[in-house]
Amino acid sequence: MRTRLLSLFSGCLLFALLIPGLGYSQEDVAKYPSKPINFIIALPPGAGLDLACRLICKGAEKYLGQPIVPVNKPGGTFAIGTAAIAQAKPDGYTIGSAGYPAMFVVSQIEKVPFHTLKDFKWIMQFGYMNFGVTVKGDSPFKSLKDLIDYARQNPGKLINGCGGIGGFGHILMEQVARKEGVKVVHMPFKGGPDTEKALLGGHVQFMTGDVNRALLEAGEIRLLALLAENRSADYPETPILKDLGYDIPAPTILMVSAPKGIPDGIAKKLEDAFTNAMKEPEFIRGMKNIHFTIVHRNSKDLDDYVSYNYEAFAKLLKEMGLSK
Repeated sequence: MRTRLLSLFSGCLLFALLIPGLGYSQEDVAKYPSKPINFIIALPPGAGLDLACRLICKGAEKYLGQPIVPVNKPGGTFAIGTAAIAQAKPDGYTIGSAGYPAMFVVSQIEKVPFHTLKDFKWIMQFGYMNFGVTVKGDSPFKSLKDLIDYARQNPGKLINGCGGIGGFGHILMEQVARKEGVKVVHMPFKGGPDTEKALLGGHVQFMTGDVNRALLEAGEIRLLALLAENRSADYPETPILKDLGYDIPAPTILMVSAPKGIPDGIAKKLEDAFTNAMKEPEFIRGMKNIHFTIVHRNSKDLDDYVSYNYEAFAKLLKEMGLSK
């Protein structure tokens, strides 16, 4: 009898150790973090998302007592960096910012090594990117309606410079075009700088992507609309899609994410540290300088928000015939 009980206990212990997160003792959680934390960023150094993540990480270091090391893993419309977060050991020492195009679009139209709803622990949200529709500064287009009218009068000639087929710029503007019954040609580029060169060179009539504040203030580009869910204090006169009658989800979120299975105690420490970092003057000042909107969602609210938008994009992609 005793042998059977010992065998049963050993089996239960082994099973527990195989479940991510259950192999960590209270002492492990209490000592966390005891070494530097890697923070994966799914874009190259210098991109807007990269700068925002570095700001929030710098603030969170103060509360965690360990360095947070940015690790850039660009490519695949955010999918490479996002996959690296999902596949990391769930011990709290590799976290990052999963990319919204990969989470909501790429994962549903291509084969990727992660599932948005199954492979992540959503820690918290700290902001939104200002993602917009811009034209050249001397363009005759003064509104999104002007672009649509041009497309209607010139079938197949309106070209959208975007970050990639399947990216937000492509998906959102294709939805607008479908609603209006017009055709928009989507021309993909490797990143924002290349797309901006094409716009300024007159190779595309408009572009969708991060709003380049320097070009905007210099009058070299004009912002027609924000592909966002809420108006931005930085661009109070600029309409969002909903203002223009387009009920299309646009979750351009900045967030902290971790692999599924991270111990609850460690996830809570991370959430508290990054939430406190949002109150740091350096973070607030930095976000203002790069013109990103500060917005907070806690772990539970972010989990609900991700689930809602994943299902919303599943519906859109199915309607477009892009679902895998």
